Amino acid sequence: MVYNFIINLGYLLGAIAFVWGLRLLSSPDTAKKGNTLAGIGMTLAILSALFTKEISGPNNYGWIVGGGIIGAIAGYFAAKKVKMTDMPQMVSVFNGLGGACAVLLAVVELFLIYNKGHAASNSILVILLSTILIGGITFTGSMLAYAKLQGLIKGNQFLLPKHNMINNIMLIALVALGVYLFTLGAGASQNLAIIFLIGSLIFGASFVIPIGGADMPVVISLLNSFSGISAAVAGLIYHNNIMLVGGILVGASGTILTVLMCNAMNRSLLNVLIGGFGGGASTAGKGGGSGDEVVKEVSINDAAIQLFYSDSVMIIPGYGLAVAQAQKVCKEVDDLLSANGVQVTYGIHPVAGRMPGHMNVLLAEADVPYDKLLDLDAANAALPSTDVVVIVGANDVVNPAAIDDPSSPIYGMPVLEVWKAKNTIVLKRSMSPGYAGIQNPLFFKNNNHMLFGDAKDTLTKLATELKEM
Repeated sequence: MVYNFIINLGYLLGAIAFVWGLRLLSSPDTAKKGNTLAGIGMTLAILSALFTKEISGPNNYGWIVGGGIIGAIAGYFAAKKVKMTDMPQMVSVFNGLGGACAVLLAVVELFLIYNKGHAASNSILVILLSTILIGGITFTGSMLAYAKLQGLIKGNQFLLPKHNMINNIMLIALVALGVYLFTLGAGASQNLAIIFLIGSLIFGASFVIPIGGADMPVVISLLNSFSGISAAVAGLIYHNNIMLVGGILVGASGTILTVLMCNAMNRSLLNVLIGGFGGGASTAGKGGGSGDEVVKEVSINDAAIQLFYSDSVMIIPGYGLAVAQAQKVCKEVDDLLSANGVQVTYGIHPVAGRMPGHMNVLLAEADVPYDKLLDLDAANAALPSTDVVVIVGANDVVNPAAIDDPSSPIYGMPVLEVWKAKNTIVLKRSMSPGYAGIQNPLFFKNNNHMLFGDAKDTLTKLATELKEM
């Protein structure tokens, strides 16, 4: 009795640590503490699970400790070596591995039912089949998202005609097969279960193929919620409360974040999943737009003078900032301007970058104070009174077509209305469109100037000019 009480107490404390850690993660100021607290909760959960009767035993401990050491080493080096530009890829991989773990647990249990004669109630069969379906989709979907983000798969390379219709048919077929396996119960053919598993894995990859690069933050968030749901369902298999609580927290938070991001784009989740938005259009070379549109360039020296003598400057970071790894140089420019009495803030769009909170993570790494970061509404309220807006590697989230061009694919999407500022300076390598594959009319506005070049190199030169003033 006391033994079970101690184990359940460990689970309870672990669950409390998860909830409180998640609460602290909601703010960059307390995120580090939240991550540490959640880690302590996970340690308590693991230790409690190790002492349950189902696991305890020298043979089991050998496998568990061995796996734990391998995982700890892999996690340590992943955290140490991964570049900030590759953080979305790492998140995708971790999401996928979570789904894969749930699938392996369900496959083992089904094997015991089909080959070893283990008893299986209807509820257990539903749980196992659901785990395979959700976990399989999470695993291969996340791996394909990784491949897209890493550039291993270009654009719509594997997109088939009527791809979304094919996906719908595959999903209906998988659900039908799952129902059929359920009706057969323990007497079902193992081959059918293998087909169900393979079908789930194939569907996961096919599910992500049509989704364009501009929607990848939403996809990562959705797959994160899937990984949590698969973990929660796997917790039902073993009647493990901490797996259930942890999975529900991840699934619920991922789902809420997905909905919030869709709202930030003024699009439904269904539209994101079937829209194929972004990553497919051809790019334009440096030079200009169509018709009489003219691009005005600015020199490093002129840009530095304009910034130095401004009263207020807003920096808009985008994925280009991450690619150039220019966040620390950007902070140096911020410090130089602030020392001259310039009010410097940062406008953060909810879907800027390639994962939820990507820009917040980058700027936190450069020690940018959190109170300088303005969300979409606050930034838009401040823009009309801002002297200069510096756009570093952002494109689609500052595109005025979202406001005034009903024919644009991003029409209706809330964006940072930077053109309302007195002046804008766009740092870009070329005139190529952003990840959504559409041209940006901002580049041709009268109050905008282009500063072409690598973001890190350009900001470094700007910092040098500012130091000499």
